[in-house]
Amino acid sequence: MKKKKIICTVTNDLTYDQRMIRICTSLSKGGYDVLLVGRNKKKSIPLKKRDFQQKRLNCFFEKGKLFYLEYNIRLFFFLFFSSFDIVNAIDLDTILPAYCMSKIKRKPIVYDAHEYFTEVPEVVTRPKVQRIWKKIEQLTIPNIKYNYTVCSSLAELFEKEYETSFGVIRNVPFQTKKSEIKNKKEPKIILYQGALNEGRGLEEMIDAMQDIEGAEFWMAGEGDLSEELRERVNKRKINHKIKFLGYMQPEDLQELTPSVYVGLNLLQNKGLSYYYSLANKAFDYIQALVPAIHMDFPEYRKINQKYEIGILATNLEKETLVGIIQQLIQDEDLYQRLKENCRKARKEFIWEKEEKKLLALYKKIG
Repeated sequence: MKKKKIICTVTNDLTYDQRMIRICTSLSKGGYDVLLVGRNKKKSIPLKKRDFQQKRLNCFFEKGKLFYLEYNIRLFFFLFFSSFDIVNAIDLDTILPAYCMSKIKRKPIVYDAHEYFTEVPEVVTRPKVQRIWKKIEQLTIPNIKYNYTVCSSLAELFEKEYETSFGVIRNVPFQTKKSEIKNKKEPKIILYQGALNEGRGLEEMIDAMQDIEGAEFWMAGEGDLSEELRERVNKRKINHKIKFLGYMQPEDLQELTPSVYVGLNLLQNKGLSYYYSLANKAFDYIQALVPAIHMDFPEYRKINQKYEIGILATNLEKETLVGIIQQLIQDEDLYQRLKENCRKARKEFIWEKEEKKLLALYKKIG
C-alpha cells in the first residue's frame, strides 16, 4: 500500500528546528512519506540524514518583507509542482501558499501554530505589518479543520477568536536514556538556548552578570541581537563571564545541557505570544535535571505549581535576577529539591506521549 505523503513547511533552514525534527521523525515512523521544506541560507550547513526527506528552497533575500514575499511565492510554486496527500503549514509565515494549494488540489491542510504569530514582539511593534498578518490569519485559520498548537492557553485563545478547534501537542523532548551527570561544570554555568532575539531577557541577564560571582552565562544560538549582545558584553568588560556558543546541533545541545547548573527562560511581556508561551527549552531543562529560571507567566506557573522545577521571576530587574541566581548558587537544599522535582516531572513531559496525540490527529484525516 502506498504511503500517504505529507509536506511540512517552515521558513527556517531545518538544521536546528528540534520540534519539526521530532514531528517529522514520528510521522515517518508512523507510516507516512514525509518531506520537510525550509530555506537555504548563506551560512547553512549541510543537512544531517534523517528518517524523513528534507528540501531547502533558495532565496535571494535573507530577511524582511522581501524575504517573506519571495519565500511564499517560491513555496507556492514548489507545492504546485509537488504531489502530496496532506500539507502541514507551520506558523503563519507559510500558511498562505499551503492553504491555497490545499484548495487548488483539494487536499487536507493541517496548521501547526508554534506561537501566536501576530503577537510576537517583532510584529506587535509594527502595526501595519501586524494588520497584514492578521488579515492572513483571519482568511485562513477559520477555514482549517485540523489545527494544533504548543499549549492549552494558546489553544483556548485561538478557539475563542476563530471558533475552530485546536489540539495541544507540547514541544517536549524525547525521554533521555543517558546516565545523570553527577559533577557539574565549574564555575557554575547558566545556560540560555534559543534565538538571540528581542524580548528574551538577554540584555538584562548580561547586565546582571556584572554582580554575579562564581558563575558564567552561556548562550547557545544566534539571532537578530547577536552583534548587539556581543557589543554589550565588551562595553561592560565581562567577557570572562559570558560565552557565545553560536548555533548548536540539537544532538550537541542535548549533550551540553545536563552539565550546566541553571537553565534560563526569560521573556518580556511584549505580546500575547510570549505571555502564553511554553518554550521547548523549559522541557529540555527538566529532562536534563537542570533547575531553571522562568518568567511568572501562565503556562510556566502551571508547571511550577505542580512540580516546582525552578524559580519564577516576576520581573527582569537586575536586582531580581541577581537575587534569584545567588539563591540557587548558595542554597544547596533548595537546588537539590528543585533537581529532584525535575526528576519526577521529566516522566510526564516526554515526546513519546505527545507523539501518540500527533499520530491520532493525522489518523483522523483518513
